[in-house]
Amino acid sequence: MINIQQVTKKYGSFTALEGVDVTIDRGEFVAILGPSGCGKTTLLKLLAGFMKPTDGQIEMDGAVAASHRRLLPPEKRNIGMVFQSFALWPHMTVAAHVEFALHHHTNSKKMGKKDRDARVKDVLQMVGLEPLAQRYPAELSGGQKQRVSLARAIAALPNVLLMDEPLSALDVELRMEMRKEIQSIHRQTNASIVFVTHDQGEALAMADKVIVMNKGRIEQIASPEILYTQPETEFVAQFVGKCNLIKGVWKDDHFVPEKYPWERWGDSGVRKTLKSRGLYPVRPEQWKIDRGEGNGIMGRILFAQYQGKEVHYTVQVENEKWTVHTSADESRLQPGDHVTLSLGVSNKQEELQPAISG
Repeated sequence: MINIQQVTKKYGSFTALEGVDVTIDRGEFVAILGPSGCGKTTLLKLLAGFMKPTDGQIEMDGAVAASHRRLLPPEKRNIGMVFQSFALWPHMTVAAHVEFALHHHTNSKKMGKKDRDARVKDVLQMVGLEPLAQRYPAELSGGQKQRVSLARAIAALPNVLLMDEPLSALDVELRMEMRKEIQSIHRQTNASIVFVTHDQGEALAMADKVIVMNKGRIEQIASPEILYTQPETEFVAQFVGKCNLIKGVWKDDHFVPEKYPWERWGDSGVRKTLKSRGLYPVRPEQWKIDRGEGNGIMGRILFAQYQGKEVHYTVQVENEKWTVHTSADESRLQPGDHVTLSLGVSNKQEELQPAISG
């Protein structure tokens, strides 16, 4: 278990992290999600032992691993690390990368040669690289290089696997493939995984728990389903799922939009923080869109983007721009078309399904 308690990190006058509190259970897959500069990589570096916090402390398995006075170095922590850039040595074979980790990790330094060789073989089988054991990095594809990085990280059976945007250097197809690979490794090793990403699709698809960060602070910690259907703050609503935030008034169990008082929208589990600010989050796929004028909210198509099974529209509604997603099977609309919007799907939380793609 990892306990991060009121951790703050400052660089001079700049505060990268402020008052961060998180608990990560053994075997849990946690994604740290946020835009560039939000503090997610700083938090990962603190977990790895690359630097001390300015304030607060980090406990690993009941012992203090880091505080402003104490720092347990990376080699003495039971962790594995996967980097964005693969970080492979050009002169070492695939097998040598895995064996190197066994020579230097605190869990396996005393392992005999026979046991090391067996472990190297087992790990390469796990990630599907045994036939490539004697190849060098220059002879590998991007996906194969990332598998080597994963194999090296898990070789010594670490309790915690830290991943810093490991899929961002790969193309779309490889990213989808590697998601499955990482989930498979998680099931086989039962290590805690802390996965840093700016990609909402990756976080929702893979993690048990998602930590959303913004400007050095935690905005919300929740399961992917809760995060998507019940955002806690305006930032989470717009960053995860691209919600349209509609201003208005909450009256008992329904919402009346400020500019469209004839509308009545039910409570879909909207959090108190958004209610107190007079906001209602509408996800793009919740809108029903009809051509021409009708009973609803009038708008005009600004942009239309075909996405395979969906079409993504940007709709001008008075002085605002709303995002609307529809099935590609529906009649296509073009920029300039006048449309009517209404909430055309059930607002019951249990009937809503996340619709984010990576």
